[in-house]
Amino acid sequence: MSASTYTDHFKRNVTDKYTIYNSLFAALPFSGIANVGAFLPILLQDCIDGYKAGKSPMEIIDQFFEKRTTLLSEADKMDRLFKSVQYIERQVVLFDAIEDAAFDSVNNVEGPGSLKWLYNEAAFAGKTQALKNKLRRFRVRVVLTAHPTQFYPGSVLGIIHDMSEAISKNDFHTINLYIQQLGITPFFNKKQPTPYDEALNLMWYLENILYYSIGNIYNFIVRDIFDGDFDSANPFIELGFWPGGDRDGNPFVNAATTIRVAEALRSAIIVCYYRDVRKLKRRLTFSGVDSMIHNLEERLYQNVFQPKECNQVTHQELLQQLDDIRNLIISKHHSLFLGRLDSLIHKVKIFGTHFASLDIRQDSRIHGHVLQQVNTELKAKSLHPVLPDNYDSLSETDKIGILTALHGRIDPLLFEDTITKDTLESMYAISTIQQLNGEPGCHRYIISNCQSVLNIIEVYALLRLCGWEEEKMTIDIIPLFETIDDLKEAEHIMDQLYQLPFYRTHLKRRNREQTIMLGFSDGTKDGGYLQANWSIYTAKENLTAISRKHNIKARFFDGRGGPPSRGGGKTNRFYASLGNNIENEEIQITIQGQTITSNFGTIQTSQYNLEQLLSAGASNELFADSRPQLSLHDRFLLDELGRISYESYQAFKKHPKFLAYLQQFSPLNYYSKSNIASRPAKRGGSGGLRFEDLRAVPFVGSWSQLKQNVPGYFGVGTALKQMKEKGLWDDVKAMFRNVPFFKTLIDNSMMSMLKSSFALTQYIRNDQEYGEIWQLIKDEFDLSCNMVLELAGTASLMEDDKTGKASIQMRDNIVLPLLTIQQYALHNLHASDDDERKAIYEKLVTRSMFGIINAARNSA
Repeated sequence: MSASTYTDHFKRNVTDKYTIYNSLFAALPFSGIANVGAFLPILLQDCIDGYKAGKSPMEIIDQFFEKRTTLLSEADKMDRLFKSVQYIERQVVLFDAIEDAAFDSVNNVEGPGSLKWLYNEAAFAGKTQALKNKLRRFRVRVVLTAHPTQFYPGSVLGIIHDMSEAISKNDFHTINLYIQQLGITPFFNKKQPTPYDEALNLMWYLENILYYSIGNIYNFIVRDIFDGDFDSANPFIELGFWPGGDRDGNPFVNAATTIRVAEALRSAIIVCYYRDVRKLKRRLTFSGVDSMIHNLEERLYQNVFQPKECNQVTHQELLQQLDDIRNLIISKHHSLFLGRLDSLIHKVKIFGTHFASLDIRQDSRIHGHVLQQVNTELKAKSLHPVLPDNYDSLSETDKIGILTALHGRIDPLLFEDTITKDTLESMYAISTIQQLNGEPGCHRYIISNCQSVLNIIEVYALLRLCGWEEEKMTIDIIPLFETIDDLKEAEHIMDQLYQLPFYRTHLKRRNREQTIMLGFSDGTKDGGYLQANWSIYTAKENLTAISRKHNIKARFFDGRGGPPSRGGGKTNRFYASLGNNIENEEIQITIQGQTITSNFGTIQTSQYNLEQLLSAGASNELFADSRPQLSLHDRFLLDELGRISYESYQAFKKHPKFLAYLQQFSPLNYYSKSNIASRPAKRGGSGGLRFEDLRAVPFVGSWSQLKQNVPGYFGVGTALKQMKEKGLWDDVKAMFRNVPFFKTLIDNSMMSMLKSSFALTQYIRNDQEYGEIWQLIKDEFDLSCNMVLELAGTASLMEDDKTGKASIQMRDNIVLPLLTIQQYALHNLHASDDDERKAIYEKLVTRSMFGIINAARNSA
C-alpha cells in the first residue's frame, strides 16, 4: 500500500475511532467527571487560542475559571484541575489502546524490515544460504529495565491490552465496560515501588507478550526460512532483565531481592510452560503420548505450586521429555499436532528455566570503595588484610598485579558497611541463581562509569574473593562507557585489558567474546545529540578493530532510552546503517518505560519490532556490498558536525542558569516524589543537585515536559549552519542522501523537534532572570528546524512518516491542557509561601507528569 493509504487507515482506524470512543468518557464513574468531560474541550480550545495570542499558562487557566465556570474558591478550582488530570490520563490510555488495535492496518507488517521481506530479498539476490548462515549465529538481546519513563501499573497495562482487543472487534459494549473500569482504577502508586514491585510489573510483558511474539518469530524462521531443518542452538532472540539486579545508584536493591526476582522469573516461565502443556494435553490424546504429557503436566504443576518441596525441573530435563514425546508422535502417530509441540520446544530452547537473564550492575566507584572497606574492616578485626598498606600509592600496573592474585571466600556478614556487605553478597548471589536457573539466569556484571582497566580488574578481584575460581568463572564482566571522554578512552582501556594474560585466559573460556556497553542516554546528556551518536559510532569501530586484533569477538550492548535524545527513535534504521567496520554478531539494547509499551505492548507490535531489529542486523551484512560506506570525506564532515555541535552544547551547559532554569520551569525536582520507580532521580546522597549526578531519565524527561526537547537537537542547527558557511553544504546534503547513519540521526532529531512547542513557555521570554536562556534555546530550535528542513528538502518535519507524525500531533493535542495545568501549578508552587498550598500544587505537578510521559510513547 502507498503512504497515503496508510494515512487513510490511520484516520479511519485511529482518529475517527478515538473521536467516537472518547465520547464514552463523559460517563466515567467517579465524582464530577461528567462536568470535566463537558468543559475539557473548551479548555483545550482556550489553550490553543491562548497560546496563539501569546498568553501564558497562568493567564489561560485563570481566565478559563473566570469566564467559563462559576467556581470561586481555590479548593473547587483545584478539585476541577485534579479531575482534569484524571480524565486526560485516561484519554491517553484510550488512544494507546486504539493505536494498538489499529497497528496491523496502519503499518506494513510484512513490508521492508520484516523477516518475510528479508527472506524474499535474499532469495531475489541469490543469498538465501548466506541468510541462513547469518541466522545461525546472529541474535538480538532485548534487556528490560525499570528506568522511570513509564507510569502504567500492571492493572492498567491489562486494561490497555484487553481494550485494544475489544476495539479491534468493534465490541462497543465491552469497550464501554473497560472505560468504566478505567475510571475507577488507580493510575499512581501511593508509595514508592520496591525493585521487586518493578520486576513483577515488567514480568507482565514477559508472560503476556514476549513469550508469544518471540516464539512466533522462532517458529517462522525454523519453518519458513530453514524448512524445518535447523541445526543450530542459536535462540535468535534473548531477554535480559535489570529490575532487582541494577544497583547503580539504587540503595533499595540488595542480594536478597536479586535472588527473589530470579525465583519469580523462574516461576513465571514455568507457569507459561504449564499453560501450554495443558493446552497440548487436549490434542495429544494418543496411546503412550497421553501418559507422558500427563506426567510432564504434573511435574510442572509441582514446580509452580510447590517449588520448595519438589525436585526442580531443569532446562535439559524439559527438552528431553518433550523430545521423547516428539519421537513417539513421529514414529507411532503420523506426526499429528507436531507443529504445536515443536512450538513449545522452541520456547523451552529460548527461555530455559530462567525466562530472562538477570544482569547485575554497579558503579565503578563502589568497587574501589568496597575493596578498601574490606581491607579496613578485616584489619580492625585482626584478620588478614587483602591489600598492602601502600596500596593507594602504587601505580595502576602494580595495583592490577595485586588484585589479580587475590582469591578466597570472604563472609559478607563480617562487614558492617551496607554497600560492602551487599556488593559481596551480590557476587555470591550470581552463583546461587546459576544453580537455580542455569548459567543463562545470571552471568553478566556491568560496570557503570568505567574509566580504566583497574575498574574492570576490581570487579574480577572481588569475584575471586567471593569464591569464584578462575577455571569456573561463568561470568561476563562488561564495562560501560558513557561520557564523551570515556568513549574516547574505551579503545585504549580494552587494548590494555586484552593484553593481560589472566584476562585473555578468562575470555578464552568465555568463547573469546567480550560484551562492551555504550551509554547513549548519558552520552547525549554529556556531549549533546550529534557528538554522542558519532562518538559511539566511532568508538564501536575502534573497539571492533582492537578486539579483532586480539582475536576477540566484540559484542556491543547499547544503553538506549525511548526518545531520540536518549538513543531511541527509529532504532532499527540505526542498526541497518552500520558499516562493515563495526562487529555485527549481535544487537543488544536496553528497552525501558514507554518504549516497552509502544514497541512491545502487544504481540503484534512486539513481533513487528523484534523482526525489524533482526532484519536490520542481518541485512546490514548480507547487503553491505550494495550500500554506500562512509568515505574519508564523510568522516571529516561528521567529525566537524560533531565538534561544532559539542562546543555549542557545552557552551549552553555552562550558562549560569542552566540547571536553575530546568528546576524552575520543569518538574525535575519532583521526579523522586512521583513514586514511579524505586531508584532516586540522581546519584549520590548529597543535598544539592550537581549536573554529573543527575540521571539521564529525569534530565531528558524534564526537557520533554517543557516541550523543549533540548537534548534531541541542541547544536544541530549551529553545526549545519557553520558547515554551510564553510562552503560544505552540498557535501552535507549528499551525505544526507547517501549515508543512512547520518540520515537516521537527522530524521530522529526531526522527531524531537516535532514534539517541541515553545508556545507553552513563551511567557518566560520576558522573565528578567530566565528570559535570556529561554531565547537561547528558542533560537537554536528555530535554527535547527530551518536547517534540517533545508537539508531534507521538505516543508515540514517528519514529512516522510505521515502516520507517525499524525500520532504525535494527536497525542500532543490530548495532553495540551495537561501541560498547561502543570505549568500553572509550577508557577503557583514557586510563588506561594503557604506550606499547605505548596503541597497541593506539588501534588498537581507530580500527578500531571503521568499523562504527559505516557502520551509520549511514540517517542520510540
